Amino acid sequence: MKYDLTVIGSGPGGYVAAIRAAQLGMKTAIIERYNTLGGTCLNVGCIPSKALLDSSEHYHNAKEKFELHGIKLTGLKVDMPQMIKRKNEVVEQTVNGLSFLMKKNKIDVLTGHGSFVDAHTISIAKADGTTETIETEKAIIATGSKPIVPGNFNYDKKRVITSTEALNIQDVPKRMVVVGGGVIGLELGSVFARLGTQVEVVEFLDRIIPGMDGDCSKELMRALKKLGMQFHLRHMVTDVKASKKDVAISVQKRDSEETFTINADYCLVAIGRRPYTDNLGLDKAGVATDDKGRILVDEHLQTNVSHIYAIGDVIRGAMLAHKAEEEGVFAAEIIAGQKPHIDYNLIPGVVYTWPEVAGVGKTEEQLKEEGVPYKVGKFPFKALGRARASTDTDGMVKVIAHKETDEILGVHMVGPRTADMIAEAVALMEFRASAEDAARMSHAHPTYTEAMKEAALAATDNRPIHI
Repeated sequence: MKYDLTVIGSGPGGYVAAIRAAQLGMKTAIIERYNTLGGTCLNVGCIPSKALLDSSEHYHNAKEKFELHGIKLTGLKVDMPQMIKRKNEVVEQTVNGLSFLMKKNKIDVLTGHGSFVDAHTISIAKADGTTETIETEKAIIATGSKPIVPGNFNYDKKRVITSTEALNIQDVPKRMVVVGGGVIGLELGSVFARLGTQVEVVEFLDRIIPGMDGDCSKELMRALKKLGMQFHLRHMVTDVKASKKDVAISVQKRDSEETFTINADYCLVAIGRRPYTDNLGLDKAGVATDDKGRILVDEHLQTNVSHIYAIGDVIRGAMLAHKAEEEGVFAAEIIAGQKPHIDYNLIPGVVYTWPEVAGVGKTEEQLKEEGVPYKVGKFPFKALGRARASTDTDGMVKVIAHKETDEILGVHMVGPRTADMIAEAVALMEFRASAEDAARMSHAHPTYTEAMKEAALAATDNRPIHI
């Protein structure tokens, strides 16, 4: 078979690229090594983790807040197998929807491990041992990433686990150590903390979610400590030893000889992810990578081999599903001869704990480093009627604007539904709005989004209404 475009990998970047290419009239194939489409995000990442986050939040609210609302329960308990079953059903519905979209757009799905034979030929090794070879005019590499697990962590997928295995734990653990205070570790750590697990987080740096605004780090840690989560900042794990029933984690204080050991049911390793290009035949295609294994691309997402493109986690930038989606559309449109654009500064980041964390644009730390004059407006959720009504009073909204022009440079939020609220900030910044523009927009009352208006008022002239 010969195709106009072949996409290797069916995660958010890959499948979106394939659909956009098909819409643009290209004869398109997508290669996926697993039996289900959707990649990490749909199968063992974004979608299943959000299902468990929602389930655990329902339980936590029933246990901690229902009585406050005048709802009394007896015999409340966690049915972990049912929770996992529901999570699996959500994943199944989502990936089945993806299969429908492939058929609707007349995209050929080729199942097996794809690798380049040469720059225009791709071999697909199938599970039954057979091999299929196709020719392609253009190619997009969208093979995603895998968790990083150092050798001394003795990763066994039983007691020493990554996010993949954490999504299928059948009993609520008594104690869990999370190595890494980033997004994945905190989301999954909060799932088990809500269900009653004693969760301890070991983080090498001096704060959690280090890529986000410093105020967000402080607000989230304060909220997670209320859940009972413990944090060992400026610490590192030096050794992990697992037995059949538990695991011993050796921890050392940074810049010190001080050490201690934590015994737990599980050690969840969440220290980052690496580009997944194993056995892809990049050398045979002539595609170049950097010293971290990322595929090198130019501003058009084009590799050094002009007809081969790469998107998502295999290239530079944040490892986010929606970043990969934007790049998938971008690459397909570039191949079609269009002139698309992505503003990487306006791709939001989100942490789906509760409260949620969301941010877009520059952080205060970045602006200080760059020497940009700025002003800040903040508004706490505890001052909002809507937040008090729902008992979601943790967190704040922070608007950062240019000191001289008032243009919004960054918006950072911790609170209820901020994952949805951040879209307002993205839209405003896309059109280069000022803080005063945001302050003069009518926001429905009572809503969580009023915090955005009030923070913008605070940034404009330091004139919030409700504090």
